[in-house]
Amino acid sequence: MSGIRPARTPRYWRSGTEPVTARSDLKLRFLLSVLFLPVFALMTTGFALWASRSTSSDVPGRGTLVVFAVCCGVLTLLAAVDLWVVVRRRRTEL
Repeated sequence: MSGIRPARTPRYWRSGTEPVTARSDLKLRFLLSVLFLPVFALMTTGFALWASRSTSSDVPGRGTLVVFAVCCGVLTLLAAVDLWVVVRRRRTEL
């Protein structure tokens, strides 16, 4: 029994030719986050205001506008979190 090795889980398996120490391009992620964070925030605000002022007979309907506002809000949150991660990672790498 002493010769049995522990099983390796799939997180240790490598497929393809990717490098062992692959890193994402932090400059590009920073640029995209800085660019799209205000765009998504403005779109969230715009759709929310449009939904609040729409009537039941307007097209697109209030429900559709609320869905757009929520989707843009989620994208705003993701861009903000990614920006925070990139800034934190760039500080620790220097």
